[in-house]
Amino acid sequence: MAKKDTNCLKRDTFFEKNGPNESVCAQLSLDTPISRILAAFEVPALLAVPLVMVATAAVGLDVTAGLTLLVAVLAVGLLFASFEASRPPLRQLMPTAVLGATAAAGRVLFAPIPDVKPVSAIAIVAGAALGRRSGFVVGAVAALVSNFFFGQGSWTPWQMYAWGLVGYLGGVLADRGALERRGVLYGWGFVSALMYGAILNGYYVLGFVRPLTWPAIVAAYAAGAPLDVVHGIATAGFLAVIWQPWGRSIRRVVAKYDLSTRG
Repeated sequence: MAKKDTNCLKRDTFFEKNGPNESVCAQLSLDTPISRILAAFEVPALLAVPLVMVATAAVGLDVTAGLTLLVAVLAVGLLFASFEASRPPLRQLMPTAVLGATAAAGRVLFAPIPDVKPVSAIAIVAGAALGRRSGFVVGAVAALVSNFFFGQGSWTPWQMYAWGLVGYLGGVLADRGALERRGVLYGWGFVSALMYGAILNGYYVLGFVRPLTWPAIVAAYAAGAPLDVVHGIATAGFLAVIWQPWGRSIRRVVAKYDLSTRG
């Protein structure tokens, strides 16, 4: 049974209203039992990663790194499966793919400047304009694809999860109208980078810091804090530049090419 996404109208208010009348998400989404089940597990899967990280570190398991990596991989896989099960139409798939590729290319382009990367900002725009699942896919795909340049490794699933989460939460905030306020938008851009850094620092601590003590954990996070702050400032700056024009362009592409809906 098909039903309309009630959050679509909220997303339309983010960008200038002199653009095309049709929203990217003014569409019918296929509602099936499997899509509903996967959607119900999205939030628990995303929350499971930091919870398992904290729990395994607290009890001092020897398999902490492997177990948390497995949970992160499963969370990413479930979100991709949920995106696929929602049967996104062509008009949503194309902008999602383009934004994912653009984010990956942007990360490579800014490689000479440490932690100045547009990936978080682009994932947030994708989540706001196309929905939380698209935001997750854009962030995760950007990490995976760009690592063919930077190098693949055990860190790749963590980057996919962390940048995917940035886009997903950007979509959630957009659905609630929170990002209409510029202060909240830029604030989330800054905080999202700190969250990304906290997750990647956690991966480093659980995988490589031995013995695992509180002083060692604090030292590891303190060492990464300046770079995380730079990442946050850069993300807010990128959002200031791309928020309105990119959101408006997404809608114009859909209207110009009349990209068809597929159930």
